[in-house]
Amino acid sequence: MAAKPPFLHRFRSIRPVWRVLMAALLVAAVACGGAVYAANNSVQGGKKDEHAFDGDAPTAILMEATSGSILFEKNADELRPPSSMMKLMTVEVVFNAIKEGKVKLTDEFRISEGAWRRGGAPSGGSTMFAAINSKVPVDDLLHGAIIQSGNDSCIALAEGMAGNERMFANDYMTKRARELGLTKSTFGNASGLPDPNNKMTVRELAKLARHLILDFPEFYKLFNEREFTWNKIRQQNRNPLLNSLNGADGLKTGYTKEGGYGMVGSAVQNGIRLIVVINGLDDPDDRAQEAKKMLEWGFRNFEARTLFAEKQFVGYAKVFGGESRSVKLASREPIKVMVPKTGSEKLIARIVYSGPVRAPIKEGQQVGVVRVWRGANVAMETPVYAAEAVGAGSTIRRAIDGASELVVGMFRASAEKL
Repeated sequence: MAAKPPFLHRFRSIRPVWRVLMAALLVAAVACGGAVYAANNSVQGGKKDEHAFDGDAPTAILMEATSGSILFEKNADELRPPSSMMKLMTVEVVFNAIKEGKVKLTDEFRISEGAWRRGGAPSGGSTMFAAINSKVPVDDLLHGAIIQSGNDSCIALAEGMAGNERMFANDYMTKRARELGLTKSTFGNASGLPDPNNKMTVRELAKLARHLILDFPEFYKLFNEREFTWNKIRQQNRNPLLNSLNGADGLKTGYTKEGGYGMVGSAVQNGIRLIVVINGLDDPDDRAQEAKKMLEWGFRNFEARTLFAEKQFVGYAKVFGGESRSVKLASREPIKVMVPKTGSEKLIARIVYSGPVRAPIKEGQQVGVVRVWRGANVAMETPVYAAEAVGAGSTIRRAIDGASELVVGMFRASAEKL
């Protein structure tokens, strides 16, 4: 086995082997032309960013779309009513069903009396103004849900796909959210109208928006359409960013008395796409100004830097019962992170995996993730994969590894009792 680079150090965790292990500690000095190198010691703390964002929203997050880098966050994991921003989950379910061939844009769903009363003209809320008992193509219902924020549109989509709205929320929205890694979000309906089960975090809303942008580009363009006419009633897109910020092209506003004013927005400038999510403000003008200010701050102060190139070796993971004691790890895509344009900032990056990884290991098998911290916050996370295959070791090797892990496990159990 090739010798490990002298700059890379592995260390044992005192946690049980089935829990997360830190395979390597990487300290990234990302000043101008800064290199990524490894060290034994963490860099604790850090100077306060002189260009830090100062916002008023109770919960907020700013994310770069390509890498998922977090530029700013405030109470990003606090569950709050998402109001109409939750419609992003509803349309994602429909987008995915279309992608899988389960639903067609030309399929027609009926506007039930319930959809009409709770989400249509009599409701007094945002509506597509679809006529009761009319049949509307899925394509038009999506336009109504996205551009006009139609509650009737979303209820009709839910009833058309699942039979009733509650079943759609439980069996479609929640299931799909978990598949996308949205572990905290809960749903009581398809529209975002007040319901105690409607809860999302701004972090999960940002992740959902990123998914819509990257995985459904053919549908994402709907969020940038400025108006839509149905039943001879023309309505403007409710997103104020579309007319106030260069490069803005999505996504969704929301308001309920319980949740306050919120917004999921996105814009592209100089080849960089940022996603902003805010929630809990008391005024719609403050919502628009806050979202615009945060996006402008991000574009003005940050740029993308590459930490590792595509398929570049990033570290090792320990192997159990293999012909080799460790496996090289690499990323399929370049590992990039957003950093301030001015000044110097140190990042902490760790390879995180559950291990040791049991052999045999296939080349290309996901082993863990590279997680990058900026101060106390996770700036980005991306998967890492085995850069080589590792076959099963001899019976003696497996026995030695088993005995070693038994001893280490006993030591860990004793340490945790102290």
